[in-house]
Amino acid sequence: MFAFIKAFVAGFVSTLTFHQGLLWIFIAAQIIPGGTPWNMAPVPPFDIPSVLSLAFWGGLWGMLLWLLIRRALAAGYYVGAIILGAIGPTLVYLFIVQWLKGQTMTEIFDGLSMARVGVGLALNGFWGLGVAVFMRVMHPPR
Repeated sequence: MFAFIKAFVAGFVSTLTFHQGLLWIFIAAQIIPGGTPWNMAPVPPFDIPSVLSLAFWGGLWGMLLWLLIRRALAAGYYVGAIILGAIGPTLVYLFIVQWLKGQTMTEIFDGLSMARVGVGLALNGFWGLGVAVFMRVMHPPR
């Protein structure tokens, strides 16, 4: 049980460091236009800063990611974290979160581009790597 609390913390902190740090790099390098890393704008329903809401969800995803990678060995641990971190949250954001925010499936598919999907995969894959790194620090293998 304590490992899952650590996994939540790892996902939360990885969102604030790895995910948002790479977003900042992408914006500074003009790889993506606009955007706001570490966005402090309040989001409903509790009016907490957007980045903290994102980090909370990153913590929950971190628990799921830990459940899936915890027994992987050597490089498979990190590679698995990157691949699963990239694919899971990106697909859920693109197809479920956008739909819940009121977009139709037609609008979602019309808005898809290789660049948008690629950036999502990169940000979330780097987040997954961060979760794996933080979990190794807080919960080393036996």
